[in-house]
Amino acid sequence: MDHDVRVQDYLDDKLQSAADLEQLDTLLSSVEFQRSQLQSQLDDASRELDAARRSEADRAAHLAARIADFHALQRSIDDRLDHVSRSNAPDHVIGRLEPKMAQLRRLDLAHRYLVLLRDVDDLSRAARGHLPHDPRAALEPYARLKQLAADLRRLQRDADGAAVHLVAHVDALAARLWDDMKDVMRAELDALLSARGWPNVDPDAPVDDDWLRCFEKLVDLQVPEVLGSPEPVTLLAVDVMAAIFVKEFRYHFLSDKPTSSPQGIAAHCFPWFLALLERWEGFLRDNFGPVLAAKFAGTPAARRMAYLDPVCALISSMLPVMRDKLAATLAETSGDPAFLSSLLSQLMTLDDRLRADFAYDGGDPDGGWDGLASEVLATRFGPWLDAEKAFALERFQAIMTAPDARKIDYDFAGPGRTKPTFAAVRVADLLRSVTTQYERVRRFSHKLRFLIDIQVTILDEYHDSLRGSLEAYVTLTSAVGRAFGVTKEQLAALEGTGALETLCKVYGSADHIVNVLKEWSNEEFFVTLWAQLQARAKAAQDQTNLAGGMSYDHVRDKTSSAVGKDDGEGDSVLFDETIAAYSQRRKRAEEFLSEALVESHRKAFRAYLHRTQWSTVADDAAAGVDGAITPELDEPLRILKRDLAFLQRALGTAPFRRVWRAALEQLNASLWTDVLMAHRFTASGAAQLSRDVRAVAGLVERFLPDGSAALASMEEALRLLNLPVAVEEGPEEPQALSLKRATDRVFTDNAEAKQVLEELDIVTLTPANARQILQRRVENAE
Repeated sequence: MDHDVRVQDYLDDKLQSAADLEQLDTLLSSVEFQRSQLQSQLDDASRELDAARRSEADRAAHLAARIADFHALQRSIDDRLDHVSRSNAPDHVIGRLEPKMAQLRRLDLAHRYLVLLRDVDDLSRAARGHLPHDPRAALEPYARLKQLAADLRRLQRDADGAAVHLVAHVDALAARLWDDMKDVMRAELDALLSARGWPNVDPDAPVDDDWLRCFEKLVDLQVPEVLGSPEPVTLLAVDVMAAIFVKEFRYHFLSDKPTSSPQGIAAHCFPWFLALLERWEGFLRDNFGPVLAAKFAGTPAARRMAYLDPVCALISSMLPVMRDKLAATLAETSGDPAFLSSLLSQLMTLDDRLRADFAYDGGDPDGGWDGLASEVLATRFGPWLDAEKAFALERFQAIMTAPDARKIDYDFAGPGRTKPTFAAVRVADLLRSVTTQYERVRRFSHKLRFLIDIQVTILDEYHDSLRGSLEAYVTLTSAVGRAFGVTKEQLAALEGTGALETLCKVYGSADHIVNVLKEWSNEEFFVTLWAQLQARAKAAQDQTNLAGGMSYDHVRDKTSSAVGKDDGEGDSVLFDETIAAYSQRRKRAEEFLSEALVESHRKAFRAYLHRTQWSTVADDAAAGVDGAITPELDEPLRILKRDLAFLQRALGTAPFRRVWRAALEQLNASLWTDVLMAHRFTASGAAQLSRDVRAVAGLVERFLPDGSAALASMEEALRLLNLPVAVEEGPEEPQALSLKRATDRVFTDNAEAKQVLEELDIVTLTPANARQILQRRVENAE
């Protein structure tokens, strides 16, 4: 039914008009053609379906056959496994096969070894084949051989140390190849140098092109070694040129020649070495400097003068034989500390010359060259330190026992400066000389050991000496001390200015050491040492070994309590503890000086203070005004003058003023209490006391300008005490203050008393003082 509908629809579409019937034949032909095509397609599809069905049936049959074969094989395997599990035949077979398999493995390993050895040998021959004409090309197979050796060592570590002989053989072959390569290139340059008559050439003449090319080829050969070595290496080209100098060095200084004597190393060996460098400096730099600069440009070696400067390269080539000389010298002079000290000093000078004159950096542009002295100190620092310490302590003892050690060096400085003892000056000079011994040492721990073991030790011993002097002084001057027995000689030594001199020696010596240490603390060497100590202390994990075997506590006690503390970087210095100790001795000596002056004045003024003639009333008060001081004041003035003259010469201006201010204030108090407040005065008595005080003040002013200010209260009191009993009054003159008028006003009230004091230009006295003073006049006695 559906087929008929579709046919009808087709015909309706094609035959819509009468004209369409005329195309009926064409339409039938088209329909027939389409039918035949569809029939052909149907036949093809039928054939393909039949073929597919047959193929599917064949595959199913084949699969069924394979399944059957698999099951059969599985049954066979199961049967054989069951048979094997019940039989011991496989064990015998395996036992027979294992040796054969081991042999096969060894044979395979041997084959691999032979192949590796063949490759190694080929690389070695290839490298040698490029020499001496093309060292750059020789480096390629050599580099491959070196890499192979490095790979073998790495694999050996992973394999728990296997193939020891193979790895050793490849390493040895690589090393031998490198030595052979260097020997070949050395031989070429050596032959050229022989042909040029080196070193008998003109240092001012340029070298020829062949020489430059040969030099350049050796540098080309060594560039990878220089760039890859963690340690400084010598340049082969310079080694060849330096060989003749090494032989000459050995002939002169490592043979039986007189110049080989250890004692002549500084007089002959070092100057010869420096003269050699100075002779060839211009020749090497002019001819070979550009070659080295070009070869190492743009590489890390471009900053290293040991590679960039041929003169520095020559130094590197000569240093091994210099080390041999030093080793031989030290071996021959073992046990001679004086020679070791001298040698190290000369060696440091040589190191400084190489650094300063030739800019030698040892291949380390940042840290610089440690120097030959550092190499010697690596093994000989202990003996050197002991020798220097013994010498310094011996010198210290000699200074302390010298006849003039405890005498004051008045010529040390000009007026107004504190004078130390000869011993203090010499101790400071000794400490300075010790600094020169170790300030050029490169290692921090060595410097710190020198500072603490020698310098601080000497400073401590000298401090103990000063402290002992003060303790002896206290013993001699105290009643308790004298009770234990004091000799007449000891007491006689304190007579006159003896006590002052004893104390000035301690004060001046302590002051000198303090000033020297403060000055040193600002020097670059000690500032740097302090900064290094701070950094080391802050970073140290082991506080028992901060540096050189010394603990943190030991270093702190000997230097500064601020070591390792962040708040100690301001005013703290390396000598904090020592400066504090000496400052304490200085302060104590100054206190004793003031006390000694007070005691000296107390004894000197004893007769004057007990004078009782102040209240004698003269018939004519003016008759007593003859300008003469009280006879009992002559001796006190002599003592004052003596003490002032001595202390002015021995002390600086500032301590001189401090000491005398305290002594004069005490003298002022004694005059006030024991004279002014203890007696009554007539007009003549008051005038006499005024002349006496002015005499004392005038004497003080001669030695100590404005020093009489300590007597100001006494002088103002005498101004009030010396008011006249009566004054002449004029019609045109203001009424002057008389004793009676002043007394009436002072005793009226405090306001009136202050007004009187102001009129008399008195500023240190109070109204109460004024009343007490006015009551001292016999005219006001009730």
